[in-house]
Parts: sequence; C-alpha cells; structure tokens
Amino acid sequence: MAERKSILLRLDPAVHDALARWAAAELRSTNAQIEYLLRRALQAEGRLPTDAGRMRRPGRPRQEATGEAGEAGEADR
Repeated sequence: MAERKSILLRLDPAVHDALARWAAAELRSTNAQIEYLLRRALQAEGRLPTDAGRMRRPGRPRQEATGEAGEAGEADR
C-alpha cells in the first residue's frame, strides 16, 4: 500500500461533532468518514484519480489467518 499523506484540518467544533456522530453510526473513524466523503465528492465530479487505492470497508478489520486456531476456531470443533 502506498504511503498515506497527513494533513492538518481545522473544523468548526459543531461540524466535527456532526462528522464524528455520522462516522460512529457507519462504524468508521472520523478520519475515514472524511476520506469517504471526499472520495464520493471527487467521484461525483469525475475527478477521482483512476490510480486511487480502494478504501477499507467500514467496521473492524477481519483477522487474517495466521495458521493458529483462535478462540472461535476452537469453539467450532
């Protein structure tokens, strides 16, 4: 994955609170919600670069298989 860029973003506190609530409702971080909205706006305007990486789906990332049986794997036996 390409290196992520960091920026400083100043927001009105009420706007930040609204974004944080919206992000929580969609199981995203506030940062991921802002990126999601920016990507959606870029795509709507036909300005999203074709080489832009995909965003991770909302929610907790799935655990990658490590070859060791986890708690769920042992309970299924």
